[in-house]
This record gives sequence, structure tokens and C-alpha cells, in this order.
Amino acid sequence: MPDRLPAFINGRPTSLPGSDSGATCGDQPPPGLLAGITQFNQGEYFECHETLEDIWREERANVRYLYQGILQVGVSFHHLRFGNYVGATRLMINALNYLRPFAPRCMGVEVAVLIADAEAVQAQMLALGPQRIAEFDFSTLPQVHLTAAQ
Repeated sequence: MPDRLPAFINGRPTSLPGSDSGATCGDQPPPGLLAGITQFNQGEYFECHETLEDIWREERANVRYLYQGILQVGVSFHHLRFGNYVGATRLMINALNYLRPFAPRCMGVEVAVLIADAEAVQAQMLALGPQRIAEFDFSTLPQVHLTAAQ
């Protein structure tokens, strides 16, 4: 977890100390992000967490919060698989807050699509509630999509 969340102005993260250089949304996705997305899309949410946490820790630019948002969507799904309603719903709220400033896309990641898909999962979790979370339809878990140029 970061020491603090980024400040936002007009829906975009403001600069943090030391974040004046580094990756930007216009850059190609780094290999670690691509590896984490592959793991996410294969349902390997714990492994995705480990991969994306490594690049999140090293990145000083605000794009690190994109990595954290994807990571937390995956961890939410991991908790969901184990019937942890509280963990899944709390992490999804955090994940969506991290992702929104990077929509519609960043580093080739279709962030707006991921947000919409994750919100649909969130709605399904909330509709089921903690007593019925085991009834969740896991076939609805989304994938992370990259732009065609990636």
C-alpha cells in the first residue's frame, strides 16, 4: 500500500514528489504490466498481484496507480473465489477509485472497459450480499483488454 493516495484534480492524479519523470499513459506497457495482465486474464490473481506489486513499487510516476488498480481488481476476484465478501467488496471500491483517473485508456490498457466490467461484478456481489456470495457466477469475471496496437 502506498503511504498516501494521489491527490486528484479534474479526475486526474496530481504529481507526487519524485513523480516528474517516469512512465506515462502514452508509453507502451512495460513487460511487467503485460505479464501481470496475462496472469490476470488466466485467472491467476495472486500471481498477478505479485507481478504488478513489483512494478508498482519501482515506479515513481503516477501511472503506478494504474498498476495498483488492476492489481486490486484481481485481488478482489481472488477474495471472491474464497467467499470473502467483505474483502472482495472493499478491494473493488479501492480498485475502481485507482482506475477512474486513467480512463478511457492508459498504456494500451482499455481502462474504461475494465471499470465497466468491474462495476458489473461489483453490482453482482452487492446484489448477492454476504449470505449468497457463493452463488456468484464466476463466468462473468472480466479480462483486461489492450488496444489493438499492443
